Amino acid sequence: MLLSEVAAELNVSDSQVYHMVRSGELPAIKIGGRGQWRVERARLETYIQQKYAETAEWVSQNPLVERDPE
Repeated sequence: MLLSEVAAELNVSDSQVYHMVRSGELPAIKIGGRGQWRVERARLETYIQQKYAETAEWVSQNPLVERDPE
């Protein structure tokens, strides 16, 4: 997938995806003479599942506290 396609899938900017790739957060490959980045769909799906797991862990450690009625 092109980085722009990944960005559309995640509903984030192209630059955010580029940063995720360059930081190593999202595995990708650089191909072609112009060195364009590509992300395999399977790697993106794995990344999304990891984010779901991280979010679930965060939610369990940070329960929602009800506000007192005013």
